Amino acid sequence: MEKIDVFAHVLLPNYYRKMLSIDSTIPTTYAFTNIESLKDLSIRRNLWNGTTKQIISYANINAEDYCNPEESARLCREANFELINCVRKNNDMFPYGIGMLPFNNVEESLRILDEIASSKELVGIQVFTRHLGKSIADKEYLPILKKCARLGLLVLLHPVFDPRKPDNNIVFSWEYELSQAMLDLVNANIFTECPNIKIIVHHAGAMVSFFAGRIDNIMKDKKDEFKKFYVDTAILGNPKALELAAHYFGIDKVLYGTDAPFGIMPNGAIKEIESAIDNLPFSNDIKEKIYSKNFQKLLERKKEK
Repeated sequence: MEKIDVFAHVLLPNYYRKMLSIDSTIPTTYAFTNIESLKDLSIRRNLWNGTTKQIISYANINAEDYCNPEESARLCREANFELINCVRKNNDMFPYGIGMLPFNNVEESLRILDEIASSKELVGIQVFTRHLGKSIADKEYLPILKKCARLGLLVLLHPVFDPRKPDNNIVFSWEYELSQAMLDLVNANIFTECPNIKIIVHHAGAMVSFFAGRIDNIMKDKKDEFKKFYVDTAILGNPKALELAAHYFGIDKVLYGTDAPFGIMPNGAIKEIESAIDNLPFSNDIKEKIYSKNFQKLLERKKEK
């Protein structure tokens, strides 16, 4: 069965060196940058099973958090070009990449979206639950999301910590932030503003499917909007939780994703996540949708644009 991992990460060397030259404390501040398989693709290839494809996006060291708008745009363009070259050289393992935008420079972000859309190697962008202290649903970022919808680009939603909170933790905080961002986007009427947008939410849509009853009863007028998100399977296993997400969002909205190489060293929770999918009480045809067919359909829609 073909497998396409929609949410896998890299930290490519040229971009990372430039970020280190701006702030040498990054490895101390962000311990995940010390994961060698994130940065060294020879290690990644040695750990690869030889068949599973990974759609790669940058780990969350974002130029906008360190640079002025002009420099941020330049670094994002260079990072995207490096990602394109990585895909070209490693197409057997990484068939596509997900581009990066400077959210402190919306005007240039809109131009970069045209560059991403014209590339054969990049099929979308990664956005975060918060950018520069603002929710991804902030009206300042709406032109970016609208253009993604118009160009048929995928939007991968990844969590980040909210720096206003003193008790951030990797177990629960990111799942809250994803859920809150989904709520913010629904309240901002994102699916009315951008009816064709394809937002893929990391970590199986976080808390949304578990709290469906609260959503249905508290947000009666907007409850169906949450089911318009796509979600991945990156929750470190747990077939019952994946089953719940699949029933809530719908089989056609669930995409195989592992968050590799994060979760379990040295190369991620690939075995645990695949075991959870394989143990779902679904037919092989449905599992094939999760593993590859649903993503391929999203790509077909991009090609139609």
